[in-house]
Amino acid sequence: MAYEEVMAYEELEAPMRERLGRECLYVPSCRLGLYLALRHWCPPGGRVLMSPVNDDVIFFVVLAAGLRPVQAPLDPLDGSLDVAAVPDALWPRLSAVLTTNLYGNPDPAPELAARCARLGIPLIEDAAHAIGSETAGRKVGTFGQASVFSLSKHTAAKAGGFLAIADPGLREALTKTRDALLAPRRTGAELAYWARPYAESAVRGLRLAPAAWAVLRMLGQQEREDIRMPLRPEELTHAVTAAPGLSAFHSWARVDMHDYRATPGRGRLARIGRKLGRLDAVLDAHRRGAERLLATEWARPRPGPVQPLFRVPLLVEDRDAARAALARARITVGYLYDPPLDDYAGEAFTDPSPAPGPGRWFAQHALPVDPLKAARTIEVLRAAGVRPARGGPAGV
Repeated sequence: MAYEEVMAYEELEAPMRERLGRECLYVPSCRLGLYLALRHWCPPGGRVLMSPVNDDVIFFVVLAAGLRPVQAPLDPLDGSLDVAAVPDALWPRLSAVLTTNLYGNPDPAPELAARCARLGIPLIEDAAHAIGSETAGRKVGTFGQASVFSLSKHTAAKAGGFLAIADPGLREALTKTRDALLAPRRTGAELAYWARPYAESAVRGLRLAPAAWAVLRMLGQQEREDIRMPLRPEELTHAVTAAPGLSAFHSWARVDMHDYRATPGRGRLARIGRKLGRLDAVLDAHRRGAERLLATEWARPRPGPVQPLFRVPLLVEDRDAARAALARARITVGYLYDPPLDDYAGEAFTDPSPAPGPGRWFAQHALPVDPLKAARTIEVLRAAGVRPARGGPAGV
């Protein structure tokens, strides 16, 4: 790798290292960072406990690492892992635990870290939605052996991420593995990266929502026609036999981010650096919006300080009707994960949750709202007569 690229990576890693108090390694995407972590810490064929209410790309990355996903029971209020509902007999069969910190709501990392330590298995934290969240007085991403962060979420950099590690002595080995996984830089990918924000801004400024989605699809940034991508079980069966390895899973792992493993250009790295430099102001804005949304009739907030949530999961009776009402006001609701992964993939590709009800209920009723659009969202939902979710598993 050229000296200039090494220095550009270091300029991005330094503020994140200071923020977390951990060694950080720049990666072109959170999904590649997660693959890197899973391959390093987990033996092929191992089982990984994870959330069923999660991006399907993450599910395919776990499979690509040669691992068997095991879907965990969830807390229906915020989609966090419910440690108490995991059967005792399941823990000794696991090779790792993968948190999600869905929408920025922290998973119970202290309890999970303690359990993993007793079992001698790694805790890997997916902090893509939680770059500013804290739990038990510590930042999310500082509990496990490794954690991954995305710069496509809060910073809206549309690329980049970090792999943070507890043991700085592993940096050299992980850097070599990362570099071996990187694809060569492509001029077309760099042009598409720079074109995307301008194309989106232009079509949205003209209030051409269908055109905006068409632009995203053209640039390889929005490919799902529905909430979940097609599973393609026959092809997936063949891919699983070739794991571990990314090549067989490329068509799933690249969805909505074709350059997820591309070597970034210097211009892209400079733009990411500028976005990262404004992170604290963005987190403050997310926290203010989250506080406003959590005070509404659709929210069931947890005790404790308000987190700078990436999205606020309001719990509504008819999620699709609420989503349609917001769409008419040109407010897009994304980051929906319904159905849960065990219902989506089936027992051929994952161990189902031992208690699927709460996860299903949350997936059906959660409306993930952008806190930066809190005021207008509240106005639209109330005008549409959107009702809070009723009942739920075990009287939730």
